[in-house]
Amino acid sequence: MNKIKKILINLFSKSDEDMKLHLPKEENATFVLMIDNIKVGTLHCEHGIWEFKYTEEFKQRASEYNLVKGFPDLEKVYQNETLWPFFRIRIPGLKQPAIQEIIKKENIDQENEVALLKRFGKKTISNPFLLLPSF
Repeated sequence: MNKIKKILINLFSKSDEDMKLHLPKEENATFVLMIDNIKVGTLHCEHGIWEFKYTEEFKQRASEYNLVKGFPDLEKVYQNETLWPFFRIRIPGLKQPAIQEIIKKENIDQENEVALLKRFGKKTISNPFLLLPSF
């Protein structure tokens, strides 16, 4: 592998720094997962716990769409202390110079999953869903 290719792979891959991400206990935020102007589900965090659940709107139209990867049960309210991979992949590798520049310029806590998800989580190339902060 040539040197430039190694540098690029290292630059865009996740690092140990990316693994320091956490959900601060005091964070309280809600995101809406969308596809084709349909509210698919809500991602909420409070008291250090993440929660995902599908909306009634999506449940009624679920046969028209793929379910969210990692969330196979339309009726279940999923809870976890760590952010699920489906959402975590929306946070880019923090070593990237452009990402570091944004973090510094906007004074974002680079260990706070919620802050990073709000800033970078809207779109991902890995799926067609949009993730929008709910205010």
